Amino acid sequence: MSGDGTIMVAGAGPAGLMLAAELTLAGAEVTVLDALPERSPHCRGFNLNARSLELLDRRGIAGRFLAEGPAVPAGMFADPARPLDLTVMDTDHPYVLGIAQTRVEELLEQWLAELGVPVRWGHAVADLEQDGDGVEVTVESGGRRWRTRAAYLAGCDGSRSLVRKRAGIGFPGTPATHYGVLADIRLADPAALPFGMTKGERGTVFVIPRPGYVRIVLDDPEPPADRDEPVTLPYFQRLLDDQLGRRVELREPRWLTRFGDAARLADRYVAGRVVLAGDAAHIHPPTGAIGVNVALADAVNLGWKLAATALGHAPGGLLHSYHDERHAAGERLLSTIRAQTALAGHDPALAPVRDLFGELVERVPGAGKYLAELATGVSTSYDPRIPGDHPWLGRLAPNLELTLDGRRTSVAELLHRARPILLRLGDRPLPAAGDGVDTYDARCPAQPGLEGLLIRPDGHTAWVSTTSDPQPGSTLATALATWFSAGSRVG
Repeated sequence: MSGDGTIMVAGAGPAGLMLAAELTLAGAEVTVLDALPERSPHCRGFNLNARSLELLDRRGIAGRFLAEGPAVPAGMFADPARPLDLTVMDTDHPYVLGIAQTRVEELLEQWLAELGVPVRWGHAVADLEQDGDGVEVTVESGGRRWRTRAAYLAGCDGSRSLVRKRAGIGFPGTPATHYGVLADIRLADPAALPFGMTKGERGTVFVIPRPGYVRIVLDDPEPPADRDEPVTLPYFQRLLDDQLGRRVELREPRWLTRFGDAARLADRYVAGRVVLAGDAAHIHPPTGAIGVNVALADAVNLGWKLAATALGHAPGGLLHSYHDERHAAGERLLSTIRAQTALAGHDPALAPVRDLFGELVERVPGAGKYLAELATGVSTSYDPRIPGDHPWLGRLAPNLELTLDGRRTSVAELLHRARPILLRLGDRPLPAAGDGVDTYDARCPAQPGLEGLLIRPDGHTAWVSTTSDPQPGSTLATALATWFSAGSRVG
């Protein structure tokens, strides 16, 4: 029995919602399931970084998110006392957007509904079996179980992913060695605890303002043997008072939870007809609040590749390039976050290192920009699989202003349809790219030496040509065959 062509997405968090939208834009049939009866009101993250806003801008929906919260032009790499200046980054969005993860998910679900795809809440993937033609998925809802067939199954079902486990995908890494607790709660006296970092007698307390309440984050120096044991208000109150060295009365808890600094990375992002994205593929310490942002980056990289593969017009190996690119990005992310976590910790032996980092950012030209683009994902680059040393090659193409058929447009606007685009910008003739790639004859006055750009649906540059290139057509043909022509091979 062959797969029916549907791609099933397990999980309606940021990765699952964004992936479902990308697949739909690419022409694939999508079903989205989530085990929860409705969206959880509890929120772990509160920001979208520049990289995420760039990706959302290339789908024409960044404005929906920007209308929701403050844009802060500073970020932290390790030392809160020495914030990074984000305005130095090469991006249209040189800031962090303050927005709750729950609101990000609501806006993504609204966009997905506009594309005609509902989320089936209260439907859990309970088991799976795959073969060469598809995946047999056992779904559970309302006490009933049934089996259904999908061409591919995307596990976007979180850090404890059942899809990952049933597919036999390893999840190596390091277990948690340090724990923290957080409370979304109201202060009896709002003036008793300022926002931001407060150093107490035995620890540091982090307070984030929220509408009608605050989020308080504390170290949990002696967690219970069962790390899943619920965090109670008396327990949290005792930790807070002990670390501050004084009493701050708490009331009306909305959410109390424990978290750790485990770091794990799936050994395969693609296993036959099962793929992983978001927390199902990687978990990391909470430093930098990067989880939502990495999930969106996974989804945008995966969507066009999975859709092309399912629809039968992908080059050989295209889907596996998702693993190659995002697994490498995950390794880099974990390394960066481990460094941030170590530097941001309380080990006095690392104080000189923190000071040195601060001096580097302040005194060495370009050091602050490097760290800012590293921490926000703006510097993310993929192997373009063709020769060339242009600085844009493999990176997200800049949002160039263009003149097309007498009107002004931009790279971001042309990518709203989530299709690959070839820009022919110079006077030398370049071939058209064929039916699978949108070709535009345009002008870019700000880049007079630029003759052509081939841009993948995820916005990354696959080919660049300038007036100094002797034979641009040959490398263009290689790039087209690598990423978009059925029957060619990647790698």
